[in-house]
Amino acid sequence: MPLLAAGAFSGLLAGLFGVGGGIVVVPVLVLLFAARGVDPGLAIKLAVGTSLATIVITSIASIYSHHRRGAVDWSVWRRLMPGVLLGSLVGAFIVDALPGRVLYGVFVVFLYAMALRMFFGQVGGRRPLPGSAGLRGAGFGIGLISAAMGIGGGTLSVPFLSYCSIPVKRAVATAAAIGLPIALSGSLGFLYTGLDETGLPDGSIGYINLPAFGGIVIASVVFAPLGAWLAHQWPDRWLKRAFAIFLVVMATRMAYGWL
Repeated sequence: MPLLAAGAFSGLLAGLFGVGGGIVVVPVLVLLFAARGVDPGLAIKLAVGTSLATIVITSIASIYSHHRRGAVDWSVWRRLMPGVLLGSLVGAFIVDALPGRVLYGVFVVFLYAMALRMFFGQVGGRRPLPGSAGLRGAGFGIGLISAAMGIGGGTLSVPFLSYCSIPVKRAVATAAAIGLPIALSGSLGFLYTGLDETGLPDGSIGYINLPAFGGIVIASVVFAPLGAWLAHQWPDRWLKRAFAIFLVVMATRMAYGWL
């Protein structure tokens, strides 16, 4: 039941905000793995890897719903992809090799800053998109941090695209598409780096637990189209401020775990 509830909420968030739902999935999985006696240090890596694997499926459902409405900016997506793919793969190796406490803290501060900017700022930004090199660099940062935290790219890419004059509905739709390669590259990295790990629960391949993956995906695929429909019904200002509130909730949850 907790897996189905987490999957339903993550699917709704994926469609509504272009995020992968890792903010919901990761803490639920950490608690479930810990209840099964998995070491906390191992449980967080297993939760992040499994979360990224579920985002692969959730993103596909969300992308399809947004693409049908012509909302995905595939030109921006293509220019971000080289950096996103490399960054998400590097992020998986960083999590395996290093404690993430400092990165965690920096990320929490960044989320609060982005939330304040989105809530009080204008609906659309005035800064133009950077060139190809700038977009590759931005993609690398988005991919690296997202994979390291087990979240979809929307948490970072929606504020970035909105700041660069992309309308918020288009930013959300494009962020959903950005989340797919992040999740795919990141989950493959977590699968590989966890192959030599001992103490994994039954049904795990590397840092991906297949029973948990299946339970979450079933509900998330059903609810992702509903979130995408809601995103296109709300006025831009409502959607932008709702996303800012979502970022505050996410940052607060992460800060609580970091302290």
